[in-house]
Amino acid sequence: MVERYVMSIDQGTNSTRCILFDHRGRLVSVAQKAHQQHFPRPGWVEHDAAEIWQDLRRVVPEALSDAGVEREQVAAVGLANQRETTVLWDRRTGAPLYRAIVWQDTRTAPLVEELRESPGEEFFLDRCALPPSTYFSALRIRWLFDHVKGIEQRAKDGEVLFGTMESWLIWNLTGGADGGLHITDATNASRTMLMNIRTLTWDEELLAFFGVPRSMLPEIRSSAESYGEACALLPGVSITAALGDQQAALFGQTCFSPGEAKCTYGTGSFLLLNTGLDLVRSRHGLLTTVAYQIGDQPPVYALEGSIAVTGALVQWFRDRLGLISSAPEIETLARSVEDNGGCYIVPAFSGLFAPRWRSDARGVIVGLTSYITKGHLARAVLEATGWQTREVVDAMNADSSVPLQQLKVDGGMTADNLLMQFVADVLDVPVVRPMVAETVSLGAAYAAGLAAGYWPGLEVLRRNWHRAAQWMPAMDPERRETEYENWQRAVERSLGWVRPPRAP
Repeated sequence: MVERYVMSIDQGTNSTRCILFDHRGRLVSVAQKAHQQHFPRPGWVEHDAAEIWQDLRRVVPEALSDAGVEREQVAAVGLANQRETTVLWDRRTGAPLYRAIVWQDTRTAPLVEELRESPGEEFFLDRCALPPSTYFSALRIRWLFDHVKGIEQRAKDGEVLFGTMESWLIWNLTGGADGGLHITDATNASRTMLMNIRTLTWDEELLAFFGVPRSMLPEIRSSAESYGEACALLPGVSITAALGDQQAALFGQTCFSPGEAKCTYGTGSFLLLNTGLDLVRSRHGLLTTVAYQIGDQPPVYALEGSIAVTGALVQWFRDRLGLISSAPEIETLARSVEDNGGCYIVPAFSGLFAPRWRSDARGVIVGLTSYITKGHLARAVLEATGWQTREVVDAMNADSSVPLQQLKVDGGMTADNLLMQFVADVLDVPVVRPMVAETVSLGAAYAAGLAAGYWPGLEVLRRNWHRAAQWMPAMDPERRETEYENWQRAVERSLGWVRPPRAP
């Protein structure tokens, strides 16, 4: 009998990956291609959507070839994607009409301030459960309408399509301008500020408010069902799943029960807590989001704490300051000192996300003395990720009836043992990493495999999960709270740095 596999496409902030998984959830092969980051102005971040599609055309054949697998052996394809990143393209030609505006981009900050004044946060929280923020897609669509000549009228005339990255890639995979499927899933739609969080349909009031024509929006589908077959790249292979990357990681970590949580440590970090069928409205600065929806089952919800800058701070330390030559070196450098020497770094490069949501914040380094070395700075870089995680977990514990008992972690930064021990110390709970670190890709594969009948149910997936490492809290409680107070004082100094322009 011919072995069959599930293919996962993970379109991330920095690269596009294609991974094949077997029945046990083991990684069989991986192919990856980084794409260019464009920073045309301070606070602006863009990607070339056409480049990303070309990258996918390279990595899919490479992953198959490396594993010695034929296209016919692929049981199903699932996609995970960087969320909120916004692409507008021409319905007839398939050409992007502007570079994709990335989730980290802050150009819509002036609009955010206007929306907080009028109609106010409650207008949005009641409908989509999201506060006005530079993070979400609707504001980017509005910015493109206001700043790219002719695009709004063309959208009204039905000539323009909108999508996040999974919509863009599925459209191209299924025929593009020649009949491609224009769809999204409920997890990605829940990040646009345009979907009603209860009905999982596009909200007429929000569409009217932002001036977004319904005709440009993709059809909202569940996270795991048969969408259709690929034409390009994988002719005849079924596409059966799509999830935003952080929801995919929750799924890959098999956090299927209420109260289970994971944190993915990548460019930014994202902590999601499964709240089951309950739509929990956060009172402490977290986001209510769709965790996943399997076929015609009711949606499962989650609380999310989004941290804008974690791994990106290590990249900045390496690429902009030149204090290390590779990311893993930061652990060695941080271990060269006993503590942070009284130095704290608040990486509010693009404002602060959860739980503060302050777009007026900017990065600060506080506590500098002549005693501070690059070792202390390295430790402060890592500790910034730990303290930001603590702020989010405190908010989750305040919102949820079940306090966090354990944190499952994944992502590139989990290779840093010093950081993971620090996270366990500041949270005062065990931190656990699974055998398969690629949980975003695995989650997309699991959802696709479930929809295609490759795996019979969630319990089989749970049995695939195996622990690779665990860190237990060991910090003195008094020191933990003293250091946390210092961190919070540092954060206060980052706020209010960006001031509104003075009236003429």
